[in-house]
Amino acid sequence: MGSLRNPIGPLPSSIYWRRRAVAAMLIVLLALLIAWVVTSGGGKGNTDDSRPNGSGPAHSITPGPASSGPAITQQPGGRDDSDGSGAGGGSGSGADAGSDGTADGGSGTDAGSGAGSGSASGGGSEGQQVPAGSSIPDCTSSALQLTLRTELNYSPGENPKFELIAKNTSSSACKADFGPKSAVVTVTEAGGNDDEVWSSKDCPRNAGSVLLEVPAGATIVHTVEWDRKKSAPKCATPPAGAAGAGTYLVEAKAPGEPVQRASFVLAKD
Repeated sequence: MGSLRNPIGPLPSSIYWRRRAVAAMLIVLLALLIAWVVTSGGGKGNTDDSRPNGSGPAHSITPGPASSGPAITQQPGGRDDSDGSGAGGGSGSGADAGSDGTADGGSGTDAGSGAGSGSASGGGSEGQQVPAGSSIPDCTSSALQLTLRTELNYSPGENPKFELIAKNTSSSACKADFGPKSAVVTVTEAGGNDDEVWSSKDCPRNAGSVLLEVPAGATIVHTVEWDRKKSAPKCATPPAGAAGAGTYLVEAKAPGEPVQRASFVLAKD
């Protein structure tokens, strides 16, 4: 800062050095003040006081490799209860699966109005016979649904079997007559004049009633077997010989029920 001079004259040496010391102290204080301003004020830069100590800008995240396959939407394993083998939609050969049958008026179903050719198994259990004096009420036509089923083909020497399938749609048990003169089964040749070949009412061995109980909401089956022999009304002498190979129609008729029909083939030797 140069020499400190007194305009009146030279100062004593003690005063001179004292003033120089004060000037030096002022310079030091000024330098400290500047340093404090820089460090505590202007030196903060872009620091965000709202962040906790030690925090900083978030680092960018590098994405991993993209998936090369489709996302899994179901748990592995398990089973499909609707694959056709369970109770919900299984196919079968019973009375409720007669779509393979050929019928005049529709294929046979468990509660349908038509009858079909197909497997003669299933569709209910054999009905239990009850005595004529049973207190079980007779089945009404509105409560009983009748269908007919037979195999589509029969081998040489195999006797055709016709299933009369009855379903009780009411809430109480009833009985129905499946005797040969009540539930009449008739076989005719297909084509031509549709000549009658055999009928259960022509000359039955047991012409009486066959009363079967049909439980509420249940299905029963009554099977009629044909020995391939021809018959004639009122036990007249039938034509000689057995039925030959060819296509035949079978018809079932019960009181109050629509006629049920199906077709089958007797194969050649």
